[in-house]
Amino acid sequence: MAQTDQPLLNKVALVTGAGRGIGKAIALAFAGAGAAVVC
Repeated sequence: MAQTDQPLLNKVALVTGAGRGIGKAIALAFAGAGAAVVC
């Protein structure tokens, strides 16, 4: 298996409270790691 800079590729992250603050930062971090984010 090849290493990737997106370790969460093909994964889904469910983040509650992602409209602002810490939730938003976490959602952006998950998206940056390759996850599909559901808010």
